[in-house]
Amino acid sequence: MPDASLRALIRTIPDFPEPGIMFRDVTTLLADPSGFARTVALMAAPWEGKRIDKVIGLEARGFILGGAVACRLGAGFVPVRKAGKLPGAVIRQEYALEYGTATFELHDDAIEPGETVLIVDDLLATGGTAEAGIALLERLGAQIAACSFVVDLPDLGGRARLTAMGMDVRTLVAFDGD
Repeated sequence: MPDASLRALIRTIPDFPEPGIMFRDVTTLLADPSGFARTVALMAAPWEGKRIDKVIGLEARGFILGGAVACRLGAGFVPVRKAGKLPGAVIRQEYALEYGTATFELHDDAIEPGETVLIVDDLLATGGTAEAGIALLERLGAQIAACSFVVDLPDLGGRARLTAMGMDVRTLVAFDGD
C-alpha cells in the first residue's frame, strides 16, 4: 500500500555511500512524530489480533522500527546483530555484500521452535540481509509470518528474491530506479 505522505518524509541523499547511489534515508521519517507513529501503525496493522510472538529487528534501523512494532503488538522483540555485538551463545549466518561479506548473529535461545515471528527493517534492496535473518530464524524453528519494510527498491530485486523463498513481503513505499 503506497503512502505518499510517508514517502515525502524520506530524504534522498545523492551519491552516498558512493557515486551513483541514491540513499533513501528514513531518519527524517523517524524524526517526524506523526510520520513515525503512522509508520509503526501501518507496519503493525496486518498483525493486530493475530499471533506474533516476537518481532525481529535487523540491524540497525530495524531495531527502532521493530521495537515499536513489537510494543504495539504486545510481542517480544529480538535483535539480529552484526557479528561480535551480542553476548553469550549465538548462531551465525554469513551473507554477501556488494564488496565482500558480513555476518549476522542471533542468540541461540532467542526463539522457541514454532514461535511466530515478524521480521522488520527499514529498507528492502537486494534482500541479502533479510535472507540471512530468515536463515537464522529458520534454524531455530521460527514460523515467519512476513517480512515488513518501510521502503522497497523494487529494481534491486529484493522482493522477488524473498517471495521466491516463500516469504510474505510487506512494504509501505517504493522508490523506482535505485
